[in-house]
Amino acid sequence: MSRYRSLGFLLGVMVVALGVGNQTSVGQELIPRSVLFGNPERATPRLSPDGQWLAYRAPRDGVMNVYVAPVNNLSAARPVTNDRTTGISQYFWTYTNQHLVYLQDNNGDEDFHLYAVDLKSDEIRDLTPLEQIRAQVMGVSRHFPEHLLVGINDRDQRWFHDVYRIHIPTGTRELVYENNQFVGLLADEHYRLRVAMTFTPTGGALLMKAAGDDLDWEPLLEIDSADVMTTSPLGLDKTGEVMYLIDSRQRDTAALRSIHIPSGREETLFTTDVADVSNVLSHPTEHHIQAVAYNYERETWHVLDNSIQGDLDFLAAAHPGEVNVSSRTLDDRLWTVVYSVADGPVRFYLYDRDARNTTFLFSHRPELEALNLADMHPVIIPSRDGLRLVSYLSLPPWHDPDRTGRPDRPLPMVLLVHGGPWARDEWGFDPLHQLLANRGYAVLAVNYRGSTGFGKSFINAANLEWSGKMHDDLLDAVEWAVEQGIARRESVAIMGGSYGGYATLVGLTFTPDVFACGVDIVGPSNLVTLLDNPPPYWMPIMSLMQTRVGDYRTEEGREFLRSRSPLFRVDQIRKPLLIGQGAQDPRVKQAESDQIVQAMQERGIPVTYMLYPEEGHGFDRPENNISFFAVTEAFLARHLGGRYEEIGNAFEGANFAVPAGADDIPGLNRK
Repeated sequence: MSRYRSLGFLLGVMVVALGVGNQTSVGQELIPRSVLFGNPERATPRLSPDGQWLAYRAPRDGVMNVYVAPVNNLSAARPVTNDRTTGISQYFWTYTNQHLVYLQDNNGDEDFHLYAVDLKSDEIRDLTPLEQIRAQVMGVSRHFPEHLLVGINDRDQRWFHDVYRIHIPTGTRELVYENNQFVGLLADEHYRLRVAMTFTPTGGALLMKAAGDDLDWEPLLEIDSADVMTTSPLGLDKTGEVMYLIDSRQRDTAALRSIHIPSGREETLFTTDVADVSNVLSHPTEHHIQAVAYNYERETWHVLDNSIQGDLDFLAAAHPGEVNVSSRTLDDRLWTVVYSVADGPVRFYLYDRDARNTTFLFSHRPELEALNLADMHPVIIPSRDGLRLVSYLSLPPWHDPDRTGRPDRPLPMVLLVHGGPWARDEWGFDPLHQLLANRGYAVLAVNYRGSTGFGKSFINAANLEWSGKMHDDLLDAVEWAVEQGIARRESVAIMGGSYGGYATLVGLTFTPDVFACGVDIVGPSNLVTLLDNPPPYWMPIMSLMQTRVGDYRTEEGREFLRSRSPLFRVDQIRKPLLIGQGAQDPRVKQAESDQIVQAMQERGIPVTYMLYPEEGHGFDRPENNISFFAVTEAFLARHLGGRYEEIGNAFEGANFAVPAGADDIPGLNRK
């Protein structure tokens, strides 16, 4: 999730940045930024398929790498990767039980390569040693433990991925399918391509099935534009003849369905009118779906396979929090299980199905265990036209000692706007909620129209509504918080990343009197230049952008996009703005921030702009994240009146420049 933005306003900020007013409240100590935004101590444990080994991510010389230990002896863990840049976030075991594979880009540029680690020799091999590619893992099979199916867009970075079969120990690469038309392909356990997907010019999609060994393709089902965001394949069963998919056709919320590919026969496996299907749990060898989840305010699981009903019942009662199974052995005896709460660290356990017991492995940030953290309250906010906006409210614990979700008095508030916009906020531990609540703010995160998980009508209500009804939803949330005695009308900040950064700029330009200040990270300022300069891998989905954001191909459409772009309303900005941008961002390019900063400077409007040369769409390096939050804290304290942790050594190890507004924030001019 990306966030945050520019800051800066004149002499008053000097008082804040020097540390004046940094008192604690009712014995509530400041939580150090490093505790919330530094590297986790350990995270994402994964069992090897044979159950002999446990891998997890942990810092190595300050950078997240992968460690491996015998499953019953974590004290014997050793690092098996040695990344020195942004750290490793995506990895998995192969069926050899001696190779781990991970994806890594270069400083956030999203050109992902696939690497393999040999645990016996410690050799690390780039399996995709090509320039300017974006590798995708398309198949991992126990029947071919030394081989992977990998998609590589080496012929044309703008369009489709060819399918290669790669030998893990040697890196030998064999072309399986030259792809000239599909945005996605599904293979079965025997690495036979079975299903393909392409988008239509009208913003819909078409699923095709393979016919014969020559890979002729025949129509399987058509998805119109109203359903394309809520209907998509999930995977294949063991036979390769049954495809699972989430499916909103002929209904509003997405159901779990299956299709027998040869006959086209469809079956509905699970439906709810509350929310879309959001998660599934599949058998490790049979690959049929055993349980399904949906998420309205909180995640709810429904069991389809009675053989695991007792396991999930036991796990739900064993420890507090929402439960997810993150890995399973091939014999299905051992699981790793994740417990998530809003007011504590994420905790990981090893579950033995035979003994029916759990063994604690670790929590991701043990220092949080002793802290008085904020709870997260789901709330439903009505929009002006009758939509129900599922939102999440966090409050400073000393202002809500009984945890009722209502403070003892109206507070300054930060409205957090998630990115996407086709994503959503969820209940659970959120470091930004905790930071802001600890600094004395009410924190409200709103699933505005266009957010995912609430049915196709809710998503489609956002079509062509960037800065329109999508922004009205945010304004309605602010009004609700004021009416409920949660927020002080004159002390509300807007903050977010990606689309949330755009919403921040919209807030300060389209409704300049509503918000006291804004913090924007990697937010587009001009929708025309955003859509004129997409990353190469967006090209197949540009028909979706035309129908949902605006048609950048016609002059009428471009004029509409300009009317929804903050850049052309810069002269309306009257409140402080902080901008953060990654120079390597391939989605919202640096020019999006540069151009609005330049326009503000030309008009003499103050702005502080922090540019990170080795970051992309958001800040991955903890040092950079911490540096930006240090400035954000001072900014918010100055303009909302909350607490903050002094900048101190927060810039150590960070790499950023301040092209504008450095002198407005004491300490920034040291960079």
